[in-house]
Amino acid sequence: MPLFRSKEREAEQVQVDFDRLPRHIAIIMDGNGRWAQKRGLPRTAGHAAGAENFRTIATYCKDIGLEYLTVYAFSTENWKRPAEEVKAIMGLLKKYLLEAIGRMERDRVKMEFFGDLSPLPQELQDLCRRTREISKGYDGCQVNICLNYGGRDELLRAARAYAQDCVEGRADPNHLTAEHFAGYLFSRGVPDPDLVIRPSGELRLSNFLLWQSAYAEFYFTDVLWPDFSKEELHRAIAAYQSRSRRFGGI
Repeated sequence: MPLFRSKEREAEQVQVDFDRLPRHIAIIMDGNGRWAQKRGLPRTAGHAAGAENFRTIATYCKDIGLEYLTVYAFSTENWKRPAEEVKAIMGLLKKYLLEAIGRMERDRVKMEFFGDLSPLPQELQDLCRRTREISKGYDGCQVNICLNYGGRDELLRAARAYAQDCVEGRADPNHLTAEHFAGYLFSRGVPDPDLVIRPSGELRLSNFLLWQSAYAEFYFTDVLWPDFSKEELHRAIAAYQSRSRRFGGI
């Protein structure tokens, strides 16, 4: 697995070929809590700063012509966090979606959601459905927000659904292919990510897009998510463009 780490102190300009962008970038938006703690602020302040940065980066990805952006917003494990923190995250998601709905006709960003939305507050579920419905006809950048998402949970759900189809005669296990199985995932119809970015200095996937990331390139940086800038995104893209992707071949 090729790795690339950047340091916050690096300030050199990087050259990006905007005609050779990855088709799909996925980001683990990590480091909000540590960003707040370094400043003597409550963790909720870090999540607010991270949400604002998501808006900035998502808009920039649309502006440069990226086709797909997938972000890890709330995992199946995040319910273990303090109730106050979970409530604050849900509030920020609601605020973001309300604002996104107000700008949809202008921005024309298609929005999708990966994960089991049923445990979320009903109002948030309704907003997710509304944004998905409003934007389903847009043909520009698609932003996929992973909510109550976990890679293992996704695979288990897909396996159960496929097994049920086999039992009921809609599928034949003797003809199962990777492409067929991918149709049971939350991400069905979306190409696999070319580049997975993780800020905050951690070097792991944390249960994110386990199936889809099989041949992704990875970029790890010590920069915390609220400080992840357009320049840092350029470094990630430049690192991606410097590599030779062989997908198991020569």
